[in-house]
Amino acid sequence: MAAQNKQHLNLSSLFTELNRFGKAQDYEKALRTANKILKENPEEEKAFHYKVVCLIQLGRFDEALKLINRNPALSSNFTFERAYCQYRLNQVQEALSTLRNVTNPSNKVRELLGQVLYRLERYSECFDVYRDLMKNSTDDYEEERETNFGAVLAALSAENDPKADQYGLREESYELVYNSACYLLGKGDFTGAEEKLMKAEDICRKNFDHDEDTTEDEIDAELEIIRVQLGYVLQMQGKLDKAAKLYNQVLKQKPADAGMAAVASNNVVCLNKDQNLFDSKKKIRLATADGLQHKLTSAQQSAILLNQCLLHLHSNQSEQCRKLANRLQAERPASDVPQLILVAQLCKDKQMHKAEQYLQNHIAKKGDERSANILLTLAQIQLQQGNQADAAETLSSLGALSHKPGIVSALVALYASLGKPDAASDVLNKAVKWYKKHDPTSQDLSVLIRESSQLHLEQGKSDIAVQMLEDMRRENPEDMKTLAQLITAYSQVNPEKAHQLSSELPSVSDLAGDVDVDALESYNMSIGGATKYMKKLAAKQDAAATPGTPTAGQNELSRKRKKKKKGKLPKYYDENVDPDPERWLPKRERSTFKGRKKDKRKEIGRGPQGAVGGGQDLDASKPSPSSSAHTQSPKPGVQSSSLPVGPRQQKPQAQQVKKKKKKGVKW
Repeated sequence: MAAQNKQHLNLSSLFTELNRFGKAQDYEKALRTANKILKENPEEEKAFHYKVVCLIQLGRFDEALKLINRNPALSSNFTFERAYCQYRLNQVQEALSTLRNVTNPSNKVRELLGQVLYRLERYSECFDVYRDLMKNSTDDYEEERETNFGAVLAALSAENDPKADQYGLREESYELVYNSACYLLGKGDFTGAEEKLMKAEDICRKNFDHDEDTTEDEIDAELEIIRVQLGYVLQMQGKLDKAAKLYNQVLKQKPADAGMAAVASNNVVCLNKDQNLFDSKKKIRLATADGLQHKLTSAQQSAILLNQCLLHLHSNQSEQCRKLANRLQAERPASDVPQLILVAQLCKDKQMHKAEQYLQNHIAKKGDERSANILLTLAQIQLQQGNQADAAETLSSLGALSHKPGIVSALVALYASLGKPDAASDVLNKAVKWYKKHDPTSQDLSVLIRESSQLHLEQGKSDIAVQMLEDMRRENPEDMKTLAQLITAYSQVNPEKAHQLSSELPSVSDLAGDVDVDALESYNMSIGGATKYMKKLAAKQDAAATPGTPTAGQNELSRKRKKKKKGKLPKYYDENVDPDPERWLPKRERSTFKGRKKDKRKEIGRGPQGAVGGGQDLDASKPSPSSSAHTQSPKPGVQSSSLPVGPRQQKPQAQQVKKKKKKGVKW
């Protein structure tokens, strides 16, 4: 009995100590005290609850969840704690199942349910949960609850859900103003969103003005999310330099929120496009770091993956681009973007035929669900390969889109190039019929009728053109453009009718009645030579008014008139003598060129003076080659072959000059 009393006193003191540590938020000591109580009494449910709460407060969610699962008897009422641990461990679907099993959920259970639904991107259900909470609860957490509700409204506005338009948001805190800006972003109001974000930054700074202990770095850290969102707004408005400055300012501070850093890095990659690829590769590594899948929405993750794929495309990394495109296709089966990226990579690799075949297979697989983007891409590839007939067939298969003016224009041009005028006129006729049936008030209908009638006139089908223009004029009798075109058509079929209709055209005096001719002539236009022309015209008018007296305009023209210099003539130029026709040719190409003078010193023999050539035979009994060739001497009685040849009459033999080897530097 005494032992039991002693144990009871010990437990009472431990509970007192546990309560004191809990109020002081010293959860480490409170956890040790709870363990002591459970060691004394393992079935103590209150101490067990304290231990679970301490583990949660210390961020040891895995231990807390295991403890709850190991003790089902003690944790039967710990539904909220189990769901919260699952939520923090990113077991969101399990947390939702746990919360759905609660029969009468309290406010904290419903708030956790709203958080879970928001994480699962089920915004419509989350909207209903927070709306009921705001109506049926009054406590100190109303502002936080309204902030979360504003985030839900912003997400619904991005999905164009009409629920988001039913409620307005207060703007008493910078968080609420920030959510209002996000709501306007979802509506596409970038100007209004920019104003809200600037207001949110001002409110945030004013909140920290009274706190002297807050440093500038801490304020900047609080403003990071506002600046990143403001950078996105500026980027969407085309203010790219300002947006890049904000992104780099935030990234330079190395923000603690990895999700926000990933968004900023991804947006910088978008700004770089196909330039500065080295910086883009660094930024995309930051945006694809591990653990971000639970910090980003599915749309954000998909955008980052898409940009990573495009970065591989621009940096000529074909294999990585194909892998990511296939992964993107698995995640977004309804999107055409992965197929278009794969086709772009094939085209960049100069495999146009494979790209065309890939698109044709994709179209055959989709059937009636084929996309217009895919068909237009296929037509573009076919045109690049010169397959105009196939491109025309592809454009004709676009359905209702094939009747739009742009597609009709392309089809008419293709059929005209293929020499099929009937097919071109048929395309225009079908487009006119389609608009008369589906959209008779569209301005595109009048454009198509005009072009169709003009084409029929060019093809000699004036009757059809007249009929179309008559129908058009009956609908709008005051249209002078239609009347003029109708007169042109009637001039080929019925000239009398054309002359009769021409009387309905307004006269030239009516058209030009309000035109001031003098004002037009005196208007100092800045294009072409209008200024010079007006000065000359003014000078002529002044000269005509006071002949014989130089006017101010003439004086100005005479000062600015350039003097023509006379061309220079040669010094001995004679007007009576025709110039040499070969004067422009180089001297060596002229007919009078005699060449260079020969050097007479080459004829003098070499050697000592008075010596004879040693290699010559002086035997008179032997005939010399020269004597056999010439039997008569210039002087009778004297044979030229019998006389020795002096050294000045000898011609030296050409000596072979040996080329000396150049001494080069040995390597």
